[in-house]
Amino acid sequence: MSRLTTAGVATLMTFSIAAPACASEDGWNDAGTVAKNALIVAAFGVPAVQGDWEGVLEAGGSIGGTMLITQGLKEAFPSRRPDGSDNKSFPSGHTSTSFAAAATLHNRYGWEAGLPAYVVASFVGLSRVEAKKHRVGDVLVGAAIGTATGHLVTTRANDRVQIFPWGDTKGAGVDVTLRF
Repeated sequence: MSRLTTAGVATLMTFSIAAPACASEDGWNDAGTVAKNALIVAAFGVPAVQGDWEGVLEAGGSIGGTMLITQGLKEAFPSRRPDGSDNKSFPSGHTSTSFAAAATLHNRYGWEAGLPAYVVASFVGLSRVEAKKHRVGDVLVGAAIGTATGHLVTTRANDRVQIFPWGDTKGAGVDVTLRF
């Protein structure tokens, strides 16, 4: 059994950065961006570390397709952000890409990888509302787009590979079991 700690470290970084997010809208914005980026790295990194190049391509298709759909809707349906910064509120791009990454991990590797990823993606959605970048509806539509695209583009990995997240009071990580 080998340990894959990259995803575990990214998850821990996400939650440790999330703690000061209550301080301000900028803190929520920064924490959400870090969490989104960590999920994208995990969606590409987990299959890459395993030499699962089909998984890497599917992650690219899932996240790329989600970004195209999201940007198209932003152009087609301009909506003022709650903070007034621009007319690109609908739907939430951070949330859609986060849920695409989570759905990719879930569909490819099962609930063991998907559940923690969905928790982080949900945090991203919350952070966008708290940062006053989106309304709840923008986030819900973004989550639906990302989840649907992730599940449509991604296939199940060979079940010879199992991923098990773990954590205790001294650390966390992900166990990867390969069956030959």
